[in-house]
Amino acid sequence: MPDRTALEALTKDELIGLLEDSAKNWLAHDGLWFQAVERRYGMEAAIELDAEAWRTFTKIEAKRIMKRQAIEASGGLEALDTALRFRLYARLNEQTAVRVDDKTLEFEMKGCRVQDARKRRGLPDFPCKSVGLVEYAGFAATVDPRIRTECVSCPPDEHPDGYWCKWRFTLDAEGA
Repeated sequence: MPDRTALEALTKDELIGLLEDSAKNWLAHDGLWFQAVERRYGMEAAIELDAEAWRTFTKIEAKRIMKRQAIEASGGLEALDTALRFRLYARLNEQTAVRVDDKTLEFEMKGCRVQDARKRRGLPDFPCKSVGLVEYAGFAATVDPRIRTECVSCPPDEHPDGYWCKWRFTLDAEGA
């Protein structure tokens, strides 16, 4: 087991800062990996391989969040809403989740570190929709297999200034 002495000596604010830095480091590594693959094999291959990595990672992340936060499997949209708040992205990006009705949760990525950086550099939106479909559907289905995921809008789709992407999660009481 790793030595936790240094972590146990940190204050709550220092631990939060460490968690935020860890999330930034994770995202930086993800971006650098993607760019290396893109340079070598092109954008299409990089997106395809990124989706393959997310197919597995999103399930791992959901299961770890559920375990640490004691979120019951098949806990419906309430469980998904809670789990989304503990993702690494939640440490980096401004996001909101709103219950539309008892069977629908809408999630918006209001601020996205990746897209905001591209915008500052005058680059077009990163076309993340195909990877997002894998990522969000896999995450939601891991939390509860009855949840169906729909992309409302995600680059390269047009989107309003108020968010980068929007996802709709619907609880299908019949399916599983």
